[in-house]
Amino acid sequence: MDVKKTVREAYGNIAKNSGCCSCGCSNKEAIAKSIGYSDNDLKTPGNLGLGCGNPLALGKIKEGETVLDLGSGAGFDCFLAARKVGKKGKVIGVDFTKAMILKARENAFRNRYDNVEFKEGDIEDLPLESNSVDVVISNCIINLAPDKLKVFKEAYRVLKSNGRIYVSDIVLLEELDEEKKSDKNLLSGCVAGALLKEDYLKLMKDAWFKVSILSEDKDISKRQYEGINLESLKIEGKK
Repeated sequence: MDVKKTVREAYGNIAKNSGCCSCGCSNKEAIAKSIGYSDNDLKTPGNLGLGCGNPLALGKIKEGETVLDLGSGAGFDCFLAARKVGKKGKVIGVDFTKAMILKARENAFRNRYDNVEFKEGDIEDLPLESNSVDVVISNCIINLAPDKLKVFKEAYRVLKSNGRIYVSDIVLLEELDEEKKSDKNLLSGCVAGALLKEDYLKLMKDAWFKVSILSEDKDISKRQYEGINLESLKIEGKK
């Protein structure tokens, strides 16, 4: 299976239909609330019901900082981050699905988010200079990347000294069978490409991050993933 092609096609369709991924999501607002977004957050454009946590709630983003969102989709987390960094700060969203980039840019233009920029690019090969951002965020995206170690190393590269990354992602609590691993819907639904929790944490450490687990959501398995033995893991990594 060509992972990137499968993911790009699936998320291109999601962008065009303004809908959720294949993870049992039926109500974007309800899903967003269940993973940590407030009613006020949901007034922000770009929510497609694709997350598994709220990386912006995990750590403090300061006014004037530069924030990078890996897999920025229609821009939801970028726009929330834009409020935190203010006019002196900047938010950059990177996504490799053209339809998502176009949708995010449209949302930014219509809602006058002048401090947000969207770049088409692969999170395994970020189109940013080294030591150029203060904070990296990512919401249920890294599990989709074939080379997750490269993603973490790229995040480390673009972060400034003492920069930090806040990640919400799906991790497995037991191995999937081969049928599930090869299921395209489970791949685009954030499951088939996920790693075991211990393996995920090891990759972050192998990319030189100092890793702290901030919280774990095991109930998400029942809410969104039909009881598959997984959880949403919230992590901070410091450079």
